[in-house]
Amino acid sequence: MNAMKKFIFSPAVIFFTALMVLFVFGGCAKKAVEQAQASYLQQQFEDNILNKNFRVYLASDNGTDLTSQYSGYTYVLLKSTYYNGPMTAVKNGTTYNGTWSSNDDYSKLVITFPSTPAEFVFLNREWRFTKKALPIMELAPWGTTDPKVLHMERF
Repeated sequence: MNAMKKFIFSPAVIFFTALMVLFVFGGCAKKAVEQAQASYLQQQFEDNILNKNFRVYLASDNGTDLTSQYSGYTYVLLKSTYYNGPMTAVKNGTTYNGTWSSNDDYSKLVITFPSTPAEFVFLNREWRFTKKALPIMELAPWGTTDPKVLHMERF
């Protein structure tokens, strides 16, 4: 019995037990923090982006200003989930249906519309947020240094 007590209360066993408890509870705490951050990001995205009217404030392709091509369009990202859904573009009473999706940290926005009208071809790509200083979302192509810029303004 004395040998058992010595073993249980030995510094190595106490250290190992404390380390295991730290890993178990530390992992739970980390997961809780990650879930809270995800929930916060979801709420911010929903409050500021989803179901809001946007217009193209600036569109530039390799230094060529394309902004005037998007005059009169209103864009809305609708919610299916926090990470994807339908997207509409409306101009002069005509609605064009597309889709949007994002990754779990909302650093990426994928826009997909039919290829007609032709101005949608520029919009159809994976974008990364370079700035989320609403009312303007600033976007650049995801995974490339292509000199393309898309700024969308909430109104």
